[in-house]
Amino acid sequence: MKDIAKRFAENPLLSPKDLAPSRDGLTITCLLNPGVFRFENKTWLIVRVAERPEQKAESISFPVLTEQGNINIIEIDKSDPELIADDARVINYKGSDYLTTLSHLRLLCSDDGINFYVPEGYKSLVGEGGHETFGIEDCRVALIEGKYYLTFTSVSPMGVAVGLRTTADWKNFEKHGLIFPAHNKDCAIFEEKINGLYYALHRPSSVDIGGNYIWIASSPDGINWGNHKCIVTTRKGMWDSKRVGAGAAPIKTDKGWLEIYHGANENHYYCLGAVLLDSNDPSKVIARTDEPIMVPLADYELNGFFGKVVFTNGHIVEPEGDTITLYYGAADEFVCGAKFSVKEILSLLKYNNA
Repeated sequence: MKDIAKRFAENPLLSPKDLAPSRDGLTITCLLNPGVFRFENKTWLIVRVAERPEQKAESISFPVLTEQGNINIIEIDKSDPELIADDARVINYKGSDYLTTLSHLRLLCSDDGINFYVPEGYKSLVGEGGHETFGIEDCRVALIEGKYYLTFTSVSPMGVAVGLRTTADWKNFEKHGLIFPAHNKDCAIFEEKINGLYYALHRPSSVDIGGNYIWIASSPDGINWGNHKCIVTTRKGMWDSKRVGAGAAPIKTDKGWLEIYHGANENHYYCLGAVLLDSNDPSKVIARTDEPIMVPLADYELNGFFGKVVFTNGHIVEPEGDTITLYYGAADEFVCGAKFSVKEILSLLKYNNA
């Protein structure tokens, strides 16, 4: 499979050991899938930080938020016959699913796009209320008319849904609740209106009929969404045969809207590909890459909390218009960086297989 990513020599840029836990009694297990934006002439990441208690040999323990914002630690003996724990990310106990970690979103910034630090005066975003008791994850950021739109995965016993908060200064946030109900995730809002409407990519899922496909929706106000349409499906026998999902906000080019997306096969091998959408009607798919543009190759992508994964929710298009500086999660544990060329990605698109 083809790989055109120019990885940063400094990768991984961030590892769990580089940040302090949010509170006593927890350790950082993973750093994942940052949203990316420019603010005050700096590059910023809003990183998913996944935490849990130090693990014991004979048990599994994990944190769960209460609706009031407190943390309860649940501990289960590994020998319990009602425990199913064959996935590092999710367990099932007495018929109910739980995440093995609790995630929040933490702001980091950088003067050079490589060395990131925790800025003073900016708080982490944490789960709040009944729809976020298992945490919030994988934030994507879109800047529209001076306002930042933060879409993220809200996780609870009721399922996985899409939450929205907005801000202009990253210190004061307006909460808009769920904009897509469970089961849904991978929501990326376009960074400009098209014919007066907001547009967003998202991924509803069905366990019985259909699959993990990319859909598009439109909105008059960025809050209330409709006109849903499935636009990108999985492809049998290919690298994206099991699931596909949007990356960050689509990139406007003279050929159309370029979206870098993730795909995975039946072996949970996560790669990145690209799809091109019509400039005036982004519900129309013009072209798509047959082969991925990035595959797990480096040791830090192949080995980690959940290996063989490259996954992005965030990038910056540099001022010259061709270079994409993309930040991504590797092996569900590290934050890394790579560069791509818009022109090179466009040259790999297949117009007869859209």
